[in-house]
Amino acid sequence: MRIAVSGAHRVGKSTLVEALGDALPKYVTVAEPYELLEEDGYESATPPTVEDFEAQLERSLEVLGDDQPNVIFDRCPADLVAYLSDSFDDDAWLERVRAAMQSLELVVFVPIEARVKLRSDALREEVDERLRSMLLDDSLGFGVEVVEVQGDVDARVRQVMSRLKS
Repeated sequence: MRIAVSGAHRVGKSTLVEALGDALPKYVTVAEPYELLEEDGYESATPPTVEDFEAQLERSLEVLGDDQPNVIFDRCPADLVAYLSDSFDDDAWLERVRAAMQSLELVVFVPIEARVKLRSDALREEVDERLRSMLLDDSLGFGVEVVEVQGDVDARVRQVMSRLKS
């Protein structure tokens, strides 16, 4: 099964990916696109620019293009579309993004939770809302199964494992 873990920054995605990798030893985990780019020597601006997010989107599309089964991806193209927001060029990207998303069998959405309230971060909250719309409401027609998880990492792993067994 091809699984992606999606959500705004600082919601526990990478921690969940690592825990799922431990719970599913036959699965390979794939790092976030920005980490893959950094490994290749790419230097993002701080904060990232539109070009940086587009580079991450391109890398995300590349790694999802590999038909490898039993993979857990830390982020998916929807994440980068959410960060690109108004800069997202539907004509240039949407068909490829939709095809990549449809290569996934499950997207695990990690929302912002009140119990983990960090200092106010407007971008984080906007990205959470955009992802909620794209993934839960299917506003861009990805047509992929989504499970929303909540709680601590152990609770989240149990929710994903329960879904995988059903």
